[in-house]
Amino acid sequence: MVKNVPLAMFFRLTYRAQNYSKPAGSRENALKGNLWQKAVLHWHPKRSIVSQMNLKIIKAARQDPKVFGELYKLYVEQVFRYLYSRIGYVHDAEDITAQTFLIAFESFDRFRQDGHFASWLFTIARNKAMDHFRQRKNTSSIDEIEDIPVENDPLCGVIQLEQTAALSKLIQALPEEDRELLRLRFLAEMSFPEIARILHRNEEAVKKTIYRLLARLHSQLEVSNE
Repeated sequence: MVKNVPLAMFFRLTYRAQNYSKPAGSRENALKGNLWQKAVLHWHPKRSIVSQMNLKIIKAARQDPKVFGELYKLYVEQVFRYLYSRIGYVHDAEDITAQTFLIAFESFDRFRQDGHFASWLFTIARNKAMDHFRQRKNTSSIDEIEDIPVENDPLCGVIQLEQTAALSKLIQALPEEDRELLRLRFLAEMSFPEIARILHRNEEAVKKTIYRLLARLHSQLEVSNE
């Protein structure tokens, strides 16, 4: 890492260097592409983000902190997409992405479950998102904080092609708890076991709920297109 540059700033600058070599505004436009359209309208099982290669990198990072940079490259896009979907502002999502990796880096020596790195990392990201909303709504209750205003949730802003209006309306109508499941599954690209671990829920219940949500969205879209 660059000498004398604070770690949080280093992570943020690295992310900006990777994603802002494009013309201004292209980042937001990319986030408003057909990611959710593909995920919901062309539903198919996702593979786990954890692979044997990732496990090797995690173990190598224990021996050499410099290798943590490889973990950053592997997960930064998913973390950013997830946080952007929660927060709604690119700049804030970048900052909290940097803070997430800073916390992970500084506490990595205490992390022991190599096979659950993604769950651990996204738990940090979720906690940082909650901190963000607590700071903005420090007089609100926890329930109010968790129930993010739907109209500001860019979860619906990433589907801008075919059937946008209908699908956007359906997603807006979902409870925050259901939107969170979809975020973790399709934006963060988490496996069912990883989602269950993050949310402290039963894996089979998570799987059934997500499939039920997708089936309902498909059915409702078909009705709206008739």
